[in-house]
Amino acid sequence: MPVHHQLLATTPRYAVALAAIENETFARRNARTAAREEVVTIPIVVHVVYATPEQNISQEQIDSQLKVLNEDFRRTNPDVGKVPEVWKNVVADARLEFKLADTDPHGKPTSGVVRKETSIEVFEPDHTVKFADRGGADAWPADRYLNVWVCELKSALGFATFPGGPAEIDGLVILHSAFGTTGTVKAPYDGGRTATHEIGHWFNLRHIWGDDGDGCSGSDFVEDTPNQAGHNSGIPDFPKLSCNNGPNGDMFMNYMDYVEDASMYMFTKGQTERMDAALAGPRASFLSPQVRESMRLGTSV
Repeated sequence: MPVHHQLLATTPRYAVALAAIENETFARRNARTAAREEVVTIPIVVHVVYATPEQNISQEQIDSQLKVLNEDFRRTNPDVGKVPEVWKNVVADARLEFKLADTDPHGKPTSGVVRKETSIEVFEPDHTVKFADRGGADAWPADRYLNVWVCELKSALGFATFPGGPAEIDGLVILHSAFGTTGTVKAPYDGGRTATHEIGHWFNLRHIWGDDGDGCSGSDFVEDTPNQAGHNSGIPDFPKLSCNNGPNGDMFMNYMDYVEDASMYMFTKGQTERMDAALAGPRASFLSPQVRESMRLGTSV
């Protein structure tokens, strides 16, 4: 959120774009359009920016992260059965899948992985890693690829851009030791859920507590997530109560909270509606023309 707030403060057109996107999102929700049935596949380019051999993560580690994403966004993750009974009926399949890009911006075959050696030992949680002339790697076209930068990151597991920002910084940055499930990963963030969380932001999901500190007045703009006071961490016990939300309490096992990887294992139907709104609007370039038109009309192909 500090990165988001900095962008709001320095880029007036970003604030305007966000407001327009939210207006479209609420209009779509109020219209109760039909749920998207088609599975949309998002091409990913992973920019591995490294100063040491350890930071130059293996292909196996990258593949392990893709596996987690495809399970989490399709509700096939092995731990989805841990969702408390009261919320099992709102657990959602986002119908989103991810693959490493097989064609680069020039139409040439690619592995979907860019490796860039750098002299920068640790990147600040800002946009430096996204520019080659600052020691990072330049983004691929943001309307065709989800850019993911993996590096040594200071004081953060990762961060992402919401829709509506400048194309040259669009995407997510992940600490290499919180990316995937093998290689350099370190417990308790060794389940690949940092990327799941950050891609949620990329699809315009907010933190489940509404980013109002520990108050009860914030909102994630989703109807089926309970109001909660602040973020959760560690491995909470169910129920975890706050904001007079008993008897069931916080939905801390949601991917958009801050708990450890082993404690998060669900998106809700309301959250997938917001993701669909992002796909119908600012992320529509990732849809085929047929699916784009069906989502615009609120029908299915």
